[in-house]
Amino acid sequence: MALGGEVGTVPWTMKGELILNCNCTVFCPCVVSLGKHPPTEGHCQTWGGVRIDAGQYGDIDLSGLNVGLMIEIPGMMSRGNWKVALFIDERASDDAYDALVAIFSGAAKGTTGLFKVLVSEILGHERQPVSYETEGKTRHITVGRKIQGVVHPVGGKDPGRDLVITNTEYWMGPDITVATSTKGKLRAHGRVWDFDGRSAEICQIDWHGPR
Repeated sequence: MALGGEVGTVPWTMKGELILNCNCTVFCPCVVSLGKHPPTEGHCQTWGGVRIDAGQYGDIDLSGLNVGLMIEIPGMMSRGNWKVALFIDERASDDAYDALVAIFSGAAKGTTGLFKVLVSEILGHERQPVSYETEGKTRHITVGRKIQGVVHPVGGKDPGRDLVITNTEYWMGPDITVATSTKGKLRAHGRVWDFDGRSAEICQIDWHGPR
């Protein structure tokens, strides 16, 4: 990694949106239990997408880039032993690529620093074409041939308002939109997942580090 400054000391910021689609049959218990309740299937398999609207790692601009994620957790989220794979936007410069790996591995500390504790294995990180598009309320995520996802908020009594769990202490952010997928397919690192119709989350992120 050829970044200016020691990793873990460089100031960084990231604003945008993150979605997750997991194997839970109903909305993910981890959001309100903060990982103290097991996933509905006893283990967690998740793919995600991040759209970076504005971001910096030191002097490196991360704005406009996207990231794909694969996360596998054997039991309760809080007990760790996560396995993670990263798919970095192919448009990223070499420095931006290294910066995103530092952030999403937890090495850059700050908001994602807990990954250094919870993640036991980084399965890999690689460049991929990562597309994150919004059509109305629907999010479309494509990560090369690895991930194909379509996620939308779950409807509430007032169709003009999303169903949102607010004021949480969840790692992604305090306000989580309850969502579901109409397409949630992953094929990577020996995993073949299909989470069509399963739980999903949408979160506006405002992350920073190293503190």
